[in-house]
Amino acid sequence: MGSYEFNREQRLLTPGHFKNVFDKPSRYGSSHFTILITPNSDSNNRLGMAIAKKRVKLAVQRNRMKRIVRESFRKNQHNLPAVDIVVMVKSGIDQLDNAIINQQLEKIWRKIIQRHKS
Repeated sequence: MGSYEFNREQRLLTPGHFKNVFDKPSRYGSSHFTILITPNSDSNNRLGMAIAKKRVKLAVQRNRMKRIVRESFRKNQHNLPAVDIVVMVKSGIDQLDNAIINQQLEKIWRKIIQRHKS
């Protein structure tokens, strides 16, 4: 099993990376997340986040969302298929506690894994 780190190779860094995902995504969602994924050519899966100020007003809360998403991705990355992932949040997510946010993410990771079994 590989390592459970989250390093530069596992991030969508450039606008081009994000554009690839936004162009032809598969959508997965829950009541507070929209997750877009696109298959990528690497063996790695990569994570990007688009957490809008409009949806989550306070920087403290936006950073908390990013930390939770990164951690959840880090733990599940070895089960996920080779995809680029962009995580977006919906309004009201900053009212939820971490456990509920984690449950929603887990559910979405499971859906993605299920649909991409080959």
